[in-house]
Amino acid sequence: MSTVVLLTALDLEYQAVRQHLDCARFLAHPAGTLFEAGQLPGVPGTVVIGVTGEGNVGAAVLAERAITKFQPRALLFAGVAGGLKDDIVLGDIVVATKVYAFHGGREHDSGFLARPKAWQASHELEQFARHVARVGAWTGLIPSRLGDRPSPASPSPASRAPKVHFKPVASGEVVVTARCTSLATRLRDTYDDAAAVEMESAGIAQAAHLNRSLPVLSVRGISDRADAGKYAADADGWQHVAAGRAAAFAVSVAALVLAEDRATDRGARPRDMVSQ
Repeated sequence: MSTVVLLTALDLEYQAVRQHLDCARFLAHPAGTLFEAGQLPGVPGTVVIGVTGEGNVGAAVLAERAITKFQPRALLFAGVAGGLKDDIVLGDIVVATKVYAFHGGREHDSGFLARPKAWQASHELEQFARHVARVGAWTGLIPSRLGDRPSPASPSPASRAPKVHFKPVASGEVVVTARCTSLATRLRDTYDDAAAVEMESAGIAQAAHLNRSLPVLSVRGISDRADAGKYAADADGWQHVAAGRAAAFAVSVAALVLAEDRATDRGARPRDMVSQ
């Protein structure tokens, strides 16, 4: 049976993923990291979940531990992110087609010169994700109860149908809550195609790359606009909404990966698998 590792940064993201698993059980890494392993209903294979904490360094270290211990078929990350494009609304999903590590560069007397590092998404996992988005059945996994209730002045987050965008994301080491800083300007000038900003995808992409280019994909729910309105959006419950939607999409991709492996084991043709 195949295994997919699905990591998150925050406990609320972890809980959003965990509620989709049956028969979850704890598994400990020798260094003390706790993972949980379970099954998706009706899907052969195992999904292993874990919390990395915020930041690319921790994400890379724990991804390495998970890869070494479980030898997964694929590595996924599900979580929230700040949106950088006006046409992507709160609660939408961004699937990272490319991950930029945006803090690399050289500072000198005339300013900062970026030295971008980037990783492309696994073609196979991106294709699976596009299939999940086209079919649309993943929305049936979005939880009906999403933690904090929105304030009376805000429209209900759960009332808006999410769209799925396949775009690059920018991954760094800071929480971006302003649009007029030097960092925000750098994001616009150097990473103009990035649709979201977050803090872990570069770490997991590097860990996957160093493990024989293990297939890796990051799925992000947009919980704020990476501006001063972040804390109001958090108070209105958008983190819970975005985490629940990212989890629903990511476990749907994981299920397709595991089903494909099962179909291959049985000798089914790929097109027979994706038409199901």
